Amino acid sequence: MKNFFWKTVFCISCFLFAANVCAGERLAELVEMLRPSVVGVGVFSPIDGNQATLEGSGFVIGNGKYVATNYHVVERELDANKVQFRVVYSGEGKHAKLHKVKLVDFDPIFDLAILEMIDEKTRLDSAFTFANDEVKRVGEDIAFIGFPIGSVLGLFPAVHSGIIAAVTPSSTPAKSSNQLTVSLIDRLQRAFNVYQLDATAFPGNSGSALFDANSGEVIGIINKVMVQGGKEYALSSPSGITYAIPVKHLRNLASRNNIALD
Repeated sequence: MKNFFWKTVFCISCFLFAANVCAGERLAELVEMLRPSVVGVGVFSPIDGNQATLEGSGFVIGNGKYVATNYHVVERELDANKVQFRVVYSGEGKHAKLHKVKLVDFDPIFDLAILEMIDEKTRLDSAFTFANDEVKRVGEDIAFIGFPIGSVLGLFPAVHSGIIAAVTPSSTPAKSSNQLTVSLIDRLQRAFNVYQLDATAFPGNSGSALFDANSGEVIGIINKVMVQGGKEYALSSPSGITYAIPVKHLRNLASRNNIALD
């Protein structure tokens, strides 16, 4: 009986180990395929020594002409007293290329924006596919690729993985009227569900595609800044919780601009 027990334990352990190895290999394959479609989003100023600031991350959509990101990544107006351009970076390291873009449309409620290549001949690798609008289950494996510390160490995208920890409203009601502010009241009136993730994103990850770690389909867009202002207004210091906007809101923004995601 004891031998049978330990054999069973051994078999289960081997099965779980093999499953984890397969899952890891699958994610590695997806990352290799999707990484070329991940871009850095920033502002380029020739007068500043051809330097570009990296404001966040984005990913190529449509026919390769467009990039999706967060609105807060691009909401800062260009300096009228300087020669500046909105840009995205494709590629990695020394092979990174800069592409001028323009803001096509944005949705401040869901903190989403779409950029378009200014050069009509430019087409970037568009490897992402998109999930349907159904809310994904808590516990599903997810991953995202972006630039968590900008370009401090060069333009090298980093991968983060985890699970969907919760599906939760974007804003939490105040405990008392003393906590109510004009901004919070506005958020409460326009609250919508977001994904809370068991994976840590950083400011540079804003605009990254959140994808299913098994299929590679985009299910959301990483966002912390806007959602934290609603759900975590009572915290005196960052909690490290990461949120993502469901993909259906990006689909709506793309649709009204005749940009196909499928």
